[in-house]
Amino acid sequence: MKKEHGNKQVYFVGGGIASLAGAAYLVRDCDFPGEHIHIIEEMPILGGSNDGAGNPDQGYIIRGGRMLNDEAYENLWELLASIPSIDRPGISVRQEITEFDDANPTHSNARLVNRDGKVEDVLSMGFDMADRLAMGKLIITPEDTLGKLRINDWFGPHFFKTNFWYMWATTFAFQPWHSAVEFKRYMLRFFHEFPRIQTLEGVTRTPFNQYDSIILPLHNYLEPFGVDFKLKCAVTDLDFKDGDSITVSRMHVLRGGEEEVIDILEGDLVIVTNGSMTEGADIGSMTSAPKLNGKGSSWKLWENIAAKKPLLGNPSSFNDHVHESKWESFTVTFQDSVFFDLMEKFTRNRAGTGALVTFKDSSWFMSVVLAFQPHFRGQPEHVNVFWGYGLYPDNVGDYVKKRMCDCTGEEIMQELIGHLHFQEHQEDIMATANCIPCMMPYITAQFMPRLNSDRPKVVPEGSTNLAFISQFCEIPDDVVFTEEYSVRAARIAVYTLLGENRPIEPINKYQYDVRTLFSSFVTSFR
Repeated sequence: MKKEHGNKQVYFVGGGIASLAGAAYLVRDCDFPGEHIHIIEEMPILGGSNDGAGNPDQGYIIRGGRMLNDEAYENLWELLASIPSIDRPGISVRQEITEFDDANPTHSNARLVNRDGKVEDVLSMGFDMADRLAMGKLIITPEDTLGKLRINDWFGPHFFKTNFWYMWATTFAFQPWHSAVEFKRYMLRFFHEFPRIQTLEGVTRTPFNQYDSIILPLHNYLEPFGVDFKLKCAVTDLDFKDGDSITVSRMHVLRGGEEEVIDILEGDLVIVTNGSMTEGADIGSMTSAPKLNGKGSSWKLWENIAAKKPLLGNPSSFNDHVHESKWESFTVTFQDSVFFDLMEKFTRNRAGTGALVTFKDSSWFMSVVLAFQPHFRGQPEHVNVFWGYGLYPDNVGDYVKKRMCDCTGEEIMQELIGHLHFQEHQEDIMATANCIPCMMPYITAQFMPRLNSDRPKVVPEGSTNLAFISQFCEIPDDVVFTEEYSVRAARIAVYTLLGENRPIEPINKYQYDVRTLFSSFVTSFR
């Protein structure tokens, strides 16, 4: 039976995948009128951290590439199964992604490359008995006991020289100083991936970049419902009613340089993306290095409201440690296939399979991914695009004697060519290369050591109309820095605030599967 919602309005702060998913749940599951859904986004485009922009002439840009997983992204797949494909009428985005991935499976033959430019044998994880014991103990230790411990508080120096660490850290972007709790959660959530981490066979790729493959279909799905997209509009603060409950009464926004106030009436809901991993990102060029920016509106909004009400988290645990949460990515556009051809021969991977290649001895701890081409809608056939990143941007390079953060796109390419030992091909590679670096000060802020109370619950205790849906809200047992976390948070927020008694896809707990346990045990001794 169709529900009546009267004149109730829902305001989403931020236009990333979580808000789009939340809007989709409202219209799909709650019979909510689309014209009463408002998505407020500071940027001129939707998608948040799921981005993909540029053109073949000025160069393409992706700040990051999202690796999906069939077994662990329960709510994302359920949602995308109901979103129509843009390119293939009659099938869903979920089916489109599955068929693409089945036809182009990831299988890395060159997961780690050493300082001599040789592919390492990574079948062995490289553990000693102390590493195995520490890993086992971590998995069974309660989160409350771990508190704000860092990964390097738990493991000895040998652990960080193992093949496992080089592969796990660069697959998920962990640093030794990140939260031991988050590392433990990842080990449990992706227990099934441990035995095949050296090949990345469990990675599910999208046909294009995530903006083109996920965000655009979601946007197209919502538009016919009349969802209101307010772009280039930033929410700066929320006012609350007096009293012990958490009830938003007004929303302060900045649009076109003008301050506005939106009254939140009885029954209205406010669903906030608090904090952002890509906020403050800055783009460089072939001739200029990117800048290191500071906090923007998303962080400041969270700071403002957390200071007004308890139980809304502690943003300082995440956004006041830039030198521990930043790293630098780069997107390279070529007008030919020279580099891709060389990489196919070097890695023995078919070019474009999305296999991650990490230069384990690189002082920048650099990795690259060559995605299936075209990676952008409308990308010409002769153009090739790949993405890479360095986890240690403050370190001086091995071939270019500068810190990565001070390097131009041209210098980053020179460093990469050095690690590949492609110097004899340098002139041909650089002839059409356009490398665009991107500095991201908060890209792993969600991994910083924290207490559970530092992240607000999706719907805080005492809240009557406020929920959180970012990578900085608390969902027990789930892992941040994933599409699934955003979508799961959105589903919890919408169902809870509207009082919908609907099931949410549960977290698959592969650590209790006997076959997975046995396979992982064997892997630890390889």
